[in-house]
Parts: sequence; C-alpha cells; structure tokens
Amino acid sequence: MSSPQGATEERPPSRASLVSPASLTPEQRAWTATLRTLAARRLRPLAEAAEPGRVNRPLVAALGEHGLLARVFPADGVVRAVDLCLLREALGQECTEAETALALQGLGAHPIAASGTEAQRARWLPEVVAGRAVAAFALSEPEAGSDAAALRLRAEPAGPSEPPGWTLHGEKQWISNAPEADFYTVFARTRPDAGAHGVTAFLVPADRPGLGGRPLDLIAPHPVGLLTFDGVPVGPDDVLGEVDGGFGVALRTLDLFRPSVGAFAVGMSRAALRAALAHAAERHAFGGPLKDLQAVSHQLADMATRTEAAALLVHAAATAYDAGEPGVAGRSAMAKLYATETAQYVIDAALQIHGARGLEQGHLLEHLYREVRATRIYEGATEVQRTIIARELYR
Repeated sequence: MSSPQGATEERPPSRASLVSPASLTPEQRAWTATLRTLAARRLRPLAEAAEPGRVNRPLVAALGEHGLLARVFPADGVVRAVDLCLLREALGQECTEAETALALQGLGAHPIAASGTEAQRARWLPEVVAGRAVAAFALSEPEAGSDAAALRLRAEPAGPSEPPGWTLHGEKQWISNAPEADFYTVFARTRPDAGAHGVTAFLVPADRPGLGGRPLDLIAPHPVGLLTFDGVPVGPDDVLGEVDGGFGVALRTLDLFRPSVGAFAVGMSRAALRAALAHAAERHAFGGPLKDLQAVSHQLADMATRTEAAALLVHAAATAYDAGEPGVAGRSAMAKLYATETAQYVIDAALQIHGARGLEQGHLLEHLYREVRATRIYEGATEVQRTIIARELYR
C-alpha cells in the first residue's frame, strides 16, 4: 500500500518547513530535523509495507533500533514531556503510523515506569525500549470512555481456597494495540460504588487465561480492539501502584501524554500547511496562482498563525510538566484542546484549497483528514478538556 505521505520521501525534509517555538535550543531544532529525515527514509517504508489495522511489529522494532523508544524511557528513569512532544511532532509530520506506534508504546508502558515495582520494570521496560514487546493502555469501556471514574470492569476478590488476588470480569473497548499487544495496563474496579477511589491498575500479560478480544475497524486503520475478561487472574504482584489508587495512575499518565497528543496534532497541521502552501503556489486559476487570491492567502495566514500558537501552547505545557510547576492538568488540557481543534481546522482548510484532488484515496490530505478526527476524542474528548480547564480555573 502506498503511503499518502510519500510524495517527498526521495529528499530529506526541509528544515525551513518546521517552524519551532522560539524557546527550543539549536540542539533540539537539529534533533527534530534528524527525526523527520529518519521518519521519511527509514520508518515510512515500513509503514507502507504493513497491513492496515494491525500492529506493525517491524515498525515498533525500528523505533527501538533507532533509539526513539529509549528517548521516551531514558536510562535515568525520568520521562521528559518536552522530548516526547518533539518526537511526536516530528514523526507526525512525516509518518503518522510511526508516531502512533511510538505513542502507544509510551502510553501503555508509562504506568510501569512511573508506578511499577522493580520486578515489573525489569521484566517489561527493556523489552518495550527495544521494540520487542508491544504495550497497551486499557482504560476505556463501552459505557466509560471519557468518564473514566464510571468504569465497570470488576476485580473480584479470589476465593478462600485460591491464591491471593482477584479475577477480572467485563470488557474494555477502543483499546489501541488490542488484541495483539504483549501486555496491558488494565484499570479495574476493586471497590464497588467508590467512584474514582475504587479503581486499581493491573499489569496483565496477554497470555493470561480468560483474556480474549477482537479487532475493531475505525475510519483510520489503526490497531484498535475490544478486550474480554472472563475470570482473568491477577495477583498482588500485578498491581501498579497501590490498590484502589489506579485512578491516580491513569491521571498522571494522561497529564503527561495529553500535551503530546497536541504535539502530534501540530505535526499533522504542519504537514497539511506545507502541502497547502505548495499547491497554492503551483495551481493556477482565474489568471494566476491560487496564493494570489486574497481568500486563499488569508486562509493560509490563519492556518499558519493557529499552528504556531498551538505549537507554543504545547511546548509551554510540556515545559511546565518537566519543571514540576503547578497547574499541569489545566495546561495539558489546554494544549490538547487547542492543538487538536486547530489541526482539524488546518487540515480541513488545506483540503478545501486542494479541491477534489485532496479527496482522492491515498492523497496526503485524505489520509490526514481521517487521522486527525480521533485526536479530538481519545485521551479525553474536547468537551472533557474544557471541563478540566474550567475546574482548574477555580481550584
């Protein structure tokens, strides 16, 4: 299958097309340029060769081979939001499949890095960093998506004649990398009717008895599926963090990853803007290039301005996270909200400038149009982000 982002794969990406926030260091700017070249030349061919909607293990292995997953989970154990955002923005410009594969490894394994035991980290993190083990973050359910405190997957205490622990009963839905992942970070209810205070996070290897699932088909062909838990056994050694403390594990993970969803959105915005600029300069109508029409040129100006504003907001949220500043939840929500809404606008405007050719299957903008829609839903929908922001204003 040909990649819609393959039009420029024979030449390295132009540094001039990456308008980074002014606060980035020269080293960071150079690193992002290198990442884009790597994504276009090495990662995109692996994405092109894969079956849509399935876990692309060669691509995940390449992320490990080139040290990108080690940048997400560095040897000192400190996951840095700025690095994660720079990675996701750069990859998002050149190969959305590589960006998504990296993000899902990070999302699924971060609870282990942040809240796992020494044994859990030693068992799984080296495999994740090397690209040998595929991770998944299993939070959403058929009746509990953005309202994570309403989840219903039950962790029932083991019987008196059984080993200490629980058995999991219920379903998870819209879980990225399911049902093909090697392990899952699973959030289950250990105290009925306790809301957010009765949820525990468990590390569940894929070979546990009673764990099943099937893939789901979405408008963008990502590996997403449904998981079924029919008495899946978990014990004290599988708990991530503390019993009944799983909601905090989830929130800390989302506070880190929400700005980086915004970074992915910024990357897609930049790719769409770059395509729109090129098309408006080359396409002639009404006696001249499209870029000379005020309706088009003003729209390009708005697209560029909003993209740059989104990038600055994402970078500010990531910097605040790394510095341990207060109000991270609100900043993260603002970054995700504004950047994903901006990306939807920019990609739609770029497609409008292209006209019918942008609708052709396999075109970059057709691809981005399908990719961007989910960013306004996963890891907290736009409406949830506004609720978080408003709540933080009054905190």
